[in-house]
Amino acid sequence: MAKDRKERRPRAETPKGFRDYFGADLAERNRMLAQIADVYHLYGFDPLETSAVETLEALGKYLPDVDRPHAGVFAWEEEESGWLALRYDLTAPLARVAAQFRQELPTPYRRYAMGPVWRNEKPGPGRYRQFYQCDADTVGAASVAADAEIVAMLADVLEAVGIPRGDYICRVNNRKVLNGVMEAAGVLEPADPDKWAHERGIVLRAIDKLDRLGPEGVRALLGEGRRDESGDFTRGAGLSGAQADVVMAFIGAGGMAGAQGGAVDVLTDDATDYPGSATMETGAVPQGVVLARLRDLVGASETGRQGVDELEQIAALLDAQGYGTDRAMIEPSVVRGLGYYTGPVFEAELVGEETKRFGSVAGGGRYDDLVKRFTGQAVPATGVSIGVDRLLAALRETGRIGRRAAGPVVVTVMDRARMADYQAMVRELRAAGIRAEMYLGNPRNFGNQLKYADRRESPVAVIQGEDEAARGVVQLKDLVLGAQIAAEASLEEWKNQPAQREVPRAALVAEVRAMLEGQGGGTPERKWE
Repeated sequence: MAKDRKERRPRAETPKGFRDYFGADLAERNRMLAQIADVYHLYGFDPLETSAVETLEALGKYLPDVDRPHAGVFAWEEEESGWLALRYDLTAPLARVAAQFRQELPTPYRRYAMGPVWRNEKPGPGRYRQFYQCDADTVGAASVAADAEIVAMLADVLEAVGIPRGDYICRVNNRKVLNGVMEAAGVLEPADPDKWAHERGIVLRAIDKLDRLGPEGVRALLGEGRRDESGDFTRGAGLSGAQADVVMAFIGAGGMAGAQGGAVDVLTDDATDYPGSATMETGAVPQGVVLARLRDLVGASETGRQGVDELEQIAALLDAQGYGTDRAMIEPSVVRGLGYYTGPVFEAELVGEETKRFGSVAGGGRYDDLVKRFTGQAVPATGVSIGVDRLLAALRETGRIGRRAAGPVVVTVMDRARMADYQAMVRELRAAGIRAEMYLGNPRNFGNQLKYADRRESPVAVIQGEDEAARGVVQLKDLVLGAQIAAEASLEEWKNQPAQREVPRAALVAEVRAMLEGQGGGTPERKWE
């Protein structure tokens, strides 16, 4: 008789495109999210937590790659509910909530949301299938004052989490202006918006790649196409030279294209028409000059003129509140990839020497047609989404976060019969706001208890054997100082700076607190302050 095949053990591995988060990473993220939430709360936004699962119909087809609707979600079919899917962002669920509870919610409705989202896309370096988003949106306000407020709040958020002024910039554009430019270039007819839709999609994606491809690469994609260094060819939009000139003038109107390292004609070959147009550094072009250029570019397009007017209002509102061009500026090269943006769009980019490689860390804009899918009526909305992981990485790069979090004070166990006494010590420390735990492993080997405390990043170990208990004292071992002395100090310094001292049992809490303060971190739970 053949032997039964041995059951295969499951492999202990994280699925591709996903990752696990441990203590220090979670502590960093939670701290940053709390700082962001404080700013959102200050601006009058209320928290909202929606279901991680939505109907596929409710999510719609607004994934970043608009050519593949529904292809990028984790979806399944149920007999009663039909097709369901994990949310791919926090905006689509908000649209559903705004429609479903429109009779109960205040108008405008201001909410913020934080949580994981899922995208069934090919993972790559720094690209995960589950990631965290942090959004704030205003639903029901048609005024561009709502857009200006989002931009101001975004600037305040970046400073609140530790990005200093001058190391970031909030760039603002308007999709209406871009549509006006498309009209002027002859690739958009208001009476037939579906005409040339494919070509416009290529144009949008090309503009969005300006920072990576530079002006020459973008211009190639506007025309016949571009062949990259590997030899792969990407088909372009097929615009004529004159049409491409209009689009390139648009993205260079704020000086961005010129600052990317290539000469760009801005309306004419003569750069003196607009002072410093092709050669000025990014952000150096006065806002009034940028607006004037855009008015010329959109020509007779009513949509385009309306977009320029809105940008002018946003710039004035931000300036009146003290948000100058060192914090927020009009930049025509900002496009945003999602198909539902209908008006102002914005991105926050890190520009400091240490953080500029992280690029954009937040983006958003106005999406007046998203709720309309449910109600049949246009409902104005605007909002922003912060890339939590990228912002955290930038803060770590600059050393603003990333310090090791202190573990708990560990109360060691020297006598199994006195477990209640050790637990009482833990309770007293916790009651005083000091993070603490009793060792719960096998207490037979005391050395293992100290190894455990080291692995837990514990700052202090509390020791009380039979002799100490009889004399009413405890031993406090400063694990931080002990590690420093072992690594750096001479024998004499070791004698002069003992890392362990005896204190009265009644003074346990006070002495532990003093030892923690001497380490420079306060109590363990406040190590992140």
